[in-house]
Amino acid sequence: MIYLDNSATTRQYDEVTELMYRVAKETYGNPSSLHSLGFEANNMLTDARRDMESFMATGGEIVFTSGGTESDNMALVSTARKMKRRGKRIITTEVEHPAVLETCKRLAEDGFDIVYAGVDDTGLVKTEDLMQAMTDDTIMVSVMTVNNESGTIQPVNEIGRMIRDYNKKHGTGIVFHTDAVQAFGKLPFSQLDADLVSVSAHKFHGPRGTGFLYMRKDLKLPAFITGGGQENHYRSSTENLPGIAGMALAAKMSYEKLDAKMARMCEVNDHLYKGLTAELKDVVLNGPKELGCSISSAGSGSAHTAVRCPAVLNLTFRGTRGEVLLHTLEQDGIFVSTGSACASHKTGDSHVLSAMGLDHKAIEGAIRFSFSEFNTVEEMDIVIDKVKMAVNRFRKLGSFR
Repeated sequence: MIYLDNSATTRQYDEVTELMYRVAKETYGNPSSLHSLGFEANNMLTDARRDMESFMATGGEIVFTSGGTESDNMALVSTARKMKRRGKRIITTEVEHPAVLETCKRLAEDGFDIVYAGVDDTGLVKTEDLMQAMTDDTIMVSVMTVNNESGTIQPVNEIGRMIRDYNKKHGTGIVFHTDAVQAFGKLPFSQLDADLVSVSAHKFHGPRGTGFLYMRKDLKLPAFITGGGQENHYRSSTENLPGIAGMALAAKMSYEKLDAKMARMCEVNDHLYKGLTAELKDVVLNGPKELGCSISSAGSGSAHTAVRCPAVLNLTFRGTRGEVLLHTLEQDGIFVSTGSACASHKTGDSHVLSAMGLDHKAIEGAIRFSFSEFNTVEEMDIVIDKVKMAVNRFRKLGSFR
């Protein structure tokens, strides 16, 4: 099997699975209980929180959630509730994950003014659109760190600086949120400049159903889930201790020798891209050509330079249907995607690729290859051969109408 759908979910580290089993079996006390089993569980929860905080910018706190979708919802909804007396404008982009876009639709129904900034043909957000959209009644800007379909690394630190400058000049308190689900564990994080950051464990070899929202300490959002007051009253519910412990271990393992892992993913990504374009005509790259192959280059994307996360390669094979190609490759034990797993059951073209200017046929022929630290160049040679055979066969048969 060759697994190239890591943007949808990753294979859990074996060490994470073993730890979660031990925690579920042995450390089963409720962290809120006052007896020794509860203390033991609470100590493990505290250690995991401290571990996750170590990867983020100083001056913030971690709120454990069920994953990226809940973290995005919490960031947007709780900020809107806190700031609604000051303003009703929320700015985001056309290429956000559905967890952000669908929440924005709900907020629009509640009377908030949602503004969607466009992107260029590489998927890079037009920062001039963001700036022009900012008004004194703007309460929030939400821009994802890495796009889940194109792999485009957005200039989040530059956007963060722009927002701080605007706040200082106009006396506003605009909150900056970034959905970093596709970035955490793959790019450096300690210098990420945002007030709210969403993360999901199963994107970096951790467990499903676990994530967190990083929050700047002085932000103090209202409770998102009310009840027993867990997570400092932000998110009530008995904590998923096995998942949280597993996530903390997965984060540690993901960030060990990160620069070497990024370089290896870049090599694998580039080898597949060059091999496919050498063997096949009419293959189009959907996203930036330049890869962020080191810690320094990955963090240097600006509003004028598009850089792609090494974990993602999105290609259109003209003259084919992506879905047919996906299932053909599956028969050969190669697992890829036609886009976001969270939108796979929806009809219509990818909103991300549409925003980048692709027409219907180009979108229908698109395949997303997404990598992890476990993929190899030798695997890519097999993929190149199988994709070449499948594409040539479909084009010969004229399967694309």
